[in-house]
Amino acid sequence: MGGGLPERVSTPAGAVFLSYASQDAEAAQRICAALRSAGVEVWFDQSELRGGDAWDRQIRKQIHDCALFMPVISANAHARDEGYFRLEWKLAVDRSHLMSPDKTFLLPVVIDNTPQIDERIPDRFRELQWSRLPGGEAPPAFIERIQRLLVPEEPARPAAAASIPSGSTIARASIPSPHPTRASNIVLWVISALLAMGLTYLIAERLWRPQHSQATPSTPKTASSTSANPSPAAGFSPPPHSIAVLPFVNMSGDKEQEYFSDGLTEEILNSLARINELQVSARTSSFLFKGEKVDLGTIARKLNVGAILEGSVRHSGNTVRVTAQLNNAVTGFHLWSQTYDRDLGDVLKLQTEIATAVASALKVSLLGDVAAKVELGGTRNPAAFDAYLRGLTAERAHPDDMQAVIDAQTEAIRLDSKYALAFAARSLALSRYADVFAPTVASARDAFNKALADARTAIAVTPELGEGHAAIAYVLDRGFFDFARAREEYERAVTLVPGNASVLGRYGYFAASMGDADAGVAASRRAVALDRLNADSYERLGDTLFRARHFKDAIGAYDQALALQPGRAVSIGRTGQAYYALGDLQSARSACESKIDFYMSQVCLAATYDKLGRRADADAMLVRLRAANGDTAQYQYAQIYAQWGNRARALEELERAVRVRDPGLHSLKTDFLVDPLRSEPRFQAVMRELKFP
Repeated sequence: MGGGLPERVSTPAGAVFLSYASQDAEAAQRICAALRSAGVEVWFDQSELRGGDAWDRQIRKQIHDCALFMPVISANAHARDEGYFRLEWKLAVDRSHLMSPDKTFLLPVVIDNTPQIDERIPDRFRELQWSRLPGGEAPPAFIERIQRLLVPEEPARPAAAASIPSGSTIARASIPSPHPTRASNIVLWVISALLAMGLTYLIAERLWRPQHSQATPSTPKTASSTSANPSPAAGFSPPPHSIAVLPFVNMSGDKEQEYFSDGLTEEILNSLARINELQVSARTSSFLFKGEKVDLGTIARKLNVGAILEGSVRHSGNTVRVTAQLNNAVTGFHLWSQTYDRDLGDVLKLQTEIATAVASALKVSLLGDVAAKVELGGTRNPAAFDAYLRGLTAERAHPDDMQAVIDAQTEAIRLDSKYALAFAARSLALSRYADVFAPTVASARDAFNKALADARTAIAVTPELGEGHAAIAYVLDRGFFDFARAREEYERAVTLVPGNASVLGRYGYFAASMGDADAGVAASRRAVALDRLNADSYERLGDTLFRARHFKDAIGAYDQALALQPGRAVSIGRTGQAYYALGDLQSARSACESKIDFYMSQVCLAATYDKLGRRADADAMLVRLRAANGDTAQYQYAQIYAQWGNRARALEELERAVRVRDPGLHSLKTDFLVDPLRSEPRFQAVMRELKFP
């Protein structure tokens, strides 16, 4: 922008004034070129120097006269403390205050990842829906929208009312009839105008709705009248009503409040996931983009979603301000935005309001009571909610420190004894501790007992809580070998929360372990679809395929998990065991030697070395496993002896595993490593005792 007068291209349609920081000239030029190529008049200042009163007067006149004012928002604009573009923005905002609320004049566009909550952008712009044009690239849908806004509106002519063309529109201002001497002419003119307007509306509605991404917003902070899944760009067709929730920005000015903004984002995500008509990308995949400068289109393609919800959280004392905005991920248009100021005790109601507004903006027909689904198992106690969020954050930040999670959820339960979600979360943490981290059989048994009590409480308080049924299913499976009831609880959980990727993944592995490979693989693949960038999802899929004995496919899933997160011990250990099952001993050895301190790798190597004739190394690996795990790995000892061909010792270890309730027994029905024992009467007695379905 600069000293010469802005270049103009004359058309009768009205003009777009393009205002930008000088550093964004290249992107602004792309927008200008795209509009002009479609015949749109653009007032676009291309010179580098500003000067003179004549130039200033001309700029002011053009802002006063233009049909649409398009500010280009970017990190460059954010960084500029001063600039003539800021005066242009002020003049445009001032003019907008003189217009009726339903008049579309300001059309902010953003060319990078500048968030709409950026406080250095004028409030009036932040209230409106932004169009995202990365690097200034304007898609056809955006150009069509501008053209529609600039369609010339002409007064109707009474004498020609019967033959008004279908594309005609009526001017906003009334224009007198050329022959106003008779009242009948006036009436005829009014009728003609109304007919033309109605005809234009019907045709526009018929042609516009199926083809374009977003209708023009009539007022700020309202839902768009079109779906978030319009005709997509070439090669990208996300599922209908699919959405990702990006981490809300912590605007509290305190880094220590990050747990609150992240936790509240997760709760909003979970609220949306409880609406069965929506497909919601899971938390782990969405949170991978936290702090990353990635455009929404790229994020959408990586997550395969048609809409993205983002926003900010300002937490102070017992109050919270949440700004949320929903973007059409295909076109970049904003569908809806709103700011909420609430007491923390009203957070459940806030979640309901946001979920309902998002569903409405996505044109989802809601079935049943949304509030009942969203607020299920929650709390209205601010301190309890805060402790619950701290527990979620602790689990994400330190997945090996279950005690920190247990302590936080214990505090939440102390503050609200009917906080069902906290009971379910503590139950899962206790089960995980017992299954993976407990140093002794006694400590594992104690943790499983507490986990069962918590899960039962969660369901007693909130019978329809899917997370509660998933928690009790997990502890019944791993801690009590009540597989029939575990299956019932898992199936109930999947029915209640079909969009919960974590529940689907756990159920998938369980189903395959029980011999229902088809249901298990289907559930695990569904979990991956919801959590496409989460290594855990691919690892669970690999485990499910492993239990289904699809070993090659399992290796492929583990490879994907390792590509997302190198060094994952389970994926490496299971990969080695899958190669062993396929008879590829060298690949099995190579994989497991790369993670030799992990118990799965040690089981793999003890069997592989034996098959390779390295008896001393095989014996040494078993010694190493016993030294690290004591009596908590009885099932693994049975696996090794079974592969060594020592059936008597394998059965002895297996029966000991039953006595100490070793969690590894849950896989006994489908575990290929114990196949050499299946014809043994003692093995069959163990199977009867465990009552597999």
